[in-house]
Amino acid sequence: MRNMFCFQCQETAKGVGCTVKGVCGKEPEVAGIQDVMMYFLKGMSVYTNMARERGIATPEADRFIQEGLFMTITNANFDKERFIDKIRDGFKLRFALKNEIEKGGIEINNDELPEAAQWNAYTPGEYERCAQQVGVLQMTENEDIRSLRELLTYGIKGIAAYAEHAGNLDHINDEVNAFMQKGLAATLDDTLSADELTGLVLKCGKYGVEVMALLDKANTGKYGNPEITKVNIGVRNNPAILISGHDLRDMEDLLEQTKDTGVDVYTHSEMLPANYYPAFKKYNHFVGNYGNSWWKQREEFEKFNGPILFTTNCIVPPLKSAKYLDRIYTTGSSGLTGSKHIPDRNGDGRKDFSVVIEHAKQCEPPIEIESGEIIGGFAHNQVMQLADKVVDAVKSGAIRKFFVMAGCDGRMKSRDYYTEFAEALPKDTVILTAGCAKYRYNKLPLGDIGGIPRVLDAGQCNDSYSLAVIALKLKEVFELNDINELPIAYNIAWYEQKAVIVLLALLYLGVKNIHLGPTLPAFLSPNVANVLVENFGISSIDNVDEDMKALMN
Repeated sequence: MRNMFCFQCQETAKGVGCTVKGVCGKEPEVAGIQDVMMYFLKGMSVYTNMARERGIATPEADRFIQEGLFMTITNANFDKERFIDKIRDGFKLRFALKNEIEKGGIEINNDELPEAAQWNAYTPGEYERCAQQVGVLQMTENEDIRSLRELLTYGIKGIAAYAEHAGNLDHINDEVNAFMQKGLAATLDDTLSADELTGLVLKCGKYGVEVMALLDKANTGKYGNPEITKVNIGVRNNPAILISGHDLRDMEDLLEQTKDTGVDVYTHSEMLPANYYPAFKKYNHFVGNYGNSWWKQREEFEKFNGPILFTTNCIVPPLKSAKYLDRIYTTGSSGLTGSKHIPDRNGDGRKDFSVVIEHAKQCEPPIEIESGEIIGGFAHNQVMQLADKVVDAVKSGAIRKFFVMAGCDGRMKSRDYYTEFAEALPKDTVILTAGCAKYRYNKLPLGDIGGIPRVLDAGQCNDSYSLAVIALKLKEVFELNDINELPIAYNIAWYEQKAVIVLLALLYLGVKNIHLGPTLPAFLSPNVANVLVENFGISSIDNVDEDMKALMN
């Protein structure tokens, strides 16, 4: 399994595809087994679709498919053996599902099934042989069909991530699961035309909106609506745990179990918005946020001194010389070879983080790398409470324009563009943001407009839903017919597949003229890219001065 091809993230090698080793740190063996996982999940979806047609519920398979998809998202899981174990569990689940379907007296004819629905593996060699046959480039030679299939697949991966978070809080939407599985199975169907696949891609945006609304309801129903919050970025003199990723249920479990232990808890990167939720503010050992965006972790984790818990993606595999190797823990869909993995929830409904807590007690307190505060908590409910103030500022001319600068951060020098763009914005403009892209400018002294901060942070990447709700509310308030008539411009950064579903969701809502960068996705063929440009006005970034002129107009 020496060859690989992966182009699902923005940092793919040379803007074309990683073929020797992933820029993310993914080894060819891991890339290969992820291809096998995707192949298996598409085949499994053929069975779940058949089951639904016969009125058979498939909750266990739904969850399995969500988790499997999430494991393949960029920077989520680098543990080859975890994938193999997952697929082995999947074979048992698929066998049981097939039996359930056939109980109704309907025999499944294997000759009519796609090969992905029939594939089995009994030895390690069969996984390796499969990996060489089911990579992105092997599945079709038609570049446009491949591009549409991958765009659909990556959108579905984003949906799966948000659905898993919502499911962890007991919020499930069967229509979302049904669409994901229908879409996955469709990528195996060689009879589908480019137009039919385009229709599925656009429908993917619809379900992206639905799943983000579902997750928003799950998070706010459980933890309250985010509030305007000043978040401490300094440290205290206690041993501590750093929690990274996106899963708020894991955050709750960790805070509850570290209570009264003498161990502090800090958020990292995309977990920063946990500081905004009222339910978490009752924990006096919840100190604040440590560090910056995910890609700086090799430097910052050395200084934290305590255990680091990854709840989802955004892992950068440590160098072999790293001093924090033995301090990394993973849970959920995340994984890293050599790290300790915390199993799923036990009988009392909580994950057991005791081993992480005991480890923390043996560690020195974090080394302070910065001090002060950053402000956030501007999700849709909070902004709606400021609606009158915001509308008055727009009508008076105090706020001339809003800039949605949501999305992902990354390690490439080209992303300095977003810092420079934020610094160059006129002082009568406001940035609406969500996701780790905010780390490019959320600590800049950009000031406020009549008490309204010029950077309004709605939260994690999945909280991009809040930005859509805010835009739709403003459209209503100003009595406009078209969301594109609002004084809002979109300059979005992308990195991985959750950003893909955010983009498709915005397109579904009718948003046009989005600037996307630092580069357009490598998985878009010229013809597919042209469709997006001609129908939605999507364009890549240029330079700060030229883009400022275009977007201000």
